[in-house]
Amino acid sequence: MTLECQGPVLMEGPVEIVLDDGTVARSDRFMVAVCTCRRSRTYPWCDTSHRRRERAASPTENRNPE
Repeated sequence: MTLECQGPVLMEGPVEIVLDDGTVARSDRFMVAVCTCRRSRTYPWCDTSHRRRERAASPTENRNPE
């Protein structure tokens, strides 16, 4: 298993994931990207939706210079 900073969890396949509702999602791929941001349209599999997420501005970036 490999953790990507602000990205998916990469796992060697095949993979079975039990979802919150008890259903099982299966993938027979040799490498599987599991979504951690929950924005994927193909959840639990990553569709790179995390790349479109904008970073929230920090409080110091929100200040207007006077």
